[in-house]
Amino acid sequence: MKTKVFVDGQEGTTGLQIHERLALRADIEVIAIDPARRKDLAARRACLNVADVAFLCLPDSAAIESAALVDNPQTCVIDASTAHRINPAWAYGVPELAPAYRAGIRKSKRIANPGCHATAFALAVRPFVQRKIIPADHILSCFSLTGYSGGGKKLIAAYRQAPLPASLESPRAYALNLMHKHLPEMHVHTGLASPPIFVPVVANFYQGLVLTIPLNLAQFPSRPTPAALHQILTETYAAEKFIRVLPLGDESILDGGYFDAQACNGTNRCDLAVFASGSRAVVMARLDNLGKGASGSAIQCMNLHLGLDEGTGLTV
Repeated sequence: MKTKVFVDGQEGTTGLQIHERLALRADIEVIAIDPARRKDLAARRACLNVADVAFLCLPDSAAIESAALVDNPQTCVIDASTAHRINPAWAYGVPELAPAYRAGIRKSKRIANPGCHATAFALAVRPFVQRKIIPADHILSCFSLTGYSGGGKKLIAAYRQAPLPASLESPRAYALNLMHKHLPEMHVHTGLASPPIFVPVVANFYQGLVLTIPLNLAQFPSRPTPAALHQILTETYAAEKFIRVLPLGDESILDGGYFDAQACNGTNRCDLAVFASGSRAVVMARLDNLGKGASGSAIQCMNLHLGLDEGTGLTV
């Protein structure tokens, strides 16, 4: 029997990508809603409650509304908005963070899909906080370079203007009130006592993301070496098919000396790398903001919840 899936909000970037991935699956029946009724509450309620899995690809307020419409106890809701990512009643959709996260996704009927920046940050930082290499009360800083697709329809349209305005030709830092919407989950799901100082940067490429965390290793009580950081990441993610820890000090992982932000595009993979000089180091996390940072992660969560191989329909 096929799994019935409804995508509420399939017109957005994440919704479209989820829908496209599901359309290739012989084990999935995608529930269609009349386009003219996609904002009709009764029509949406009916689709949500007949589904085995319902993806919410909506703004926060609309996602909260849709989640409240689900009264079928068998329907698993996977919310791609930020509305439920630090809600303890919802499982957080990064199974690689700890066995409890993977178990929660398998058991819960409410799963919060993570943000792209938050996924990269948590995968890069949590292992060090859990092992007390980075003290929980240390305030980290990080920046993230991302393609414009993460900004949604309006930003995509802005970058596809012809001719392109000069103001969009160079990378642009944003969320400079230091209150980016991913900060709460970056805080909660790493074990840090405080959120990081986080500056995201959008640039003129469609998709891809690299998040960078600078570390002065001499300031940490354990005085970790770059090799120790790399070993911790390697051990933590040794069994994870979608996490690749890149070799330490190997120039072959660079493209002519550059770290390519788009190298994971089209995959559900996250690359982790450590670069260092003496006690100065950076930990970098690279992923497809539309893959492991959005639709790919949602599909991975669905697979886990359904008891399937979590890589079904996904590319490493």
